[in-house]
Amino acid sequence: MSLQFLWYVPNQVQPGHRGDDVVAGHNSLDTLTSHALALEEHGWGGALIGTGWGRPDTFTVATALAARTTTFQPLIAVRPGYWRPAHFASAAATLDHLAGGRVLINIVSGKDALAAYGDSEGDQAHRYARTKEFLQIVRRLWTEEDVTYRGDHFGVTGSTLEIRPVVRGERRHPRLYFGGASEPAERVAATEADVQLFWGEPLDGVAARIERLKDLSERLGREHPPLEFGLRVTTLIRDTTEQAWADAEAKVERMAEGRLSRDVNWQAAVGQRRLLDLAARGDVLDDNLYTAPGKYGGGGAGTTWLVGSAEDVAKSLRNYQALGITHFVLSDTPYLPEIKRQGDQLLPLLRG
Repeated sequence: MSLQFLWYVPNQVQPGHRGDDVVAGHNSLDTLTSHALALEEHGWGGALIGTGWGRPDTFTVATALAARTTTFQPLIAVRPGYWRPAHFASAAATLDHLAGGRVLINIVSGKDALAAYGDSEGDQAHRYARTKEFLQIVRRLWTEEDVTYRGDHFGVTGSTLEIRPVVRGERRHPRLYFGGASEPAERVAATEADVQLFWGEPLDGVAARIERLKDLSERLGREHPPLEFGLRVTTLIRDTTEQAWADAEAKVERMAEGRLSRDVNWQAAVGQRRLLDLAARGDVLDDNLYTAPGKYGGGGAGTTWLVGSAEDVAKSLRNYQALGITHFVLSDTPYLPEIKRQGDQLLPLLRG
């Protein structure tokens, strides 16, 4: 199975995300395009573009970057609470058509500022039940005609998309990535997603989750091709192991001085709690999984870091690959220089 190597595009209102360089026009089209073009030049397949109320609209950013690039694949994070499924299926199919089949989708079901955009997500079970229906309708609209669907949360009647996603080889539509570590989330992933993304957990935790999801897929009667797996993690690499650890520890010291606040919605998520709990097992797990950032405000992919030389980090990522991980979404700050460094130093080792 082919490997996918993606990065992260920081579409943020505030500059300096996770220690990024603070530059004028940090979220301008020219700046973000420079990231996308650097990704193409330095061997990356594309990049995740995150979502959240108050940030630049993810789908709009992805559309603009797709128009300015030729191979860049935007992994567009979307929330079912922002979109109706038929509207989203049409928008994504149109962009995929215009971009020549480069669209990837990351479905996000975690809590957000729902009152600000008029949503009422309800409890966890409600959110994931709604996400399941959203995925089912979108996939059917991308692949079928005259779709009628009646659910508890969404429905369509006699619906057909006139513009379809690009079909190429085994690709029938944009790949659907999904995250979530709770029991309801895993049931949705096991039956409806194409790729389950994990945060940077130790190898034993990832291995256990892969086996559980495979078992769930079989027990719940998955109807799609086998679920694939991905890793979203910070990778801090330097020319030597010693320099990497010195820089990583210095970064954490600066984080400790600032005592960054953590979004309460992130902190409440099951997957985030799993990462924060890792610190009790030690500051460094496996060979080089650094858990200390999570103590001082690091969240999501910034909670744990893989630290070392390019050879060290490549070895660790190959260990995840041996478990069945084939999609890697990596990043470190400052983002643009690290696109180049890691593209030139890390990716050849992983592809070689």
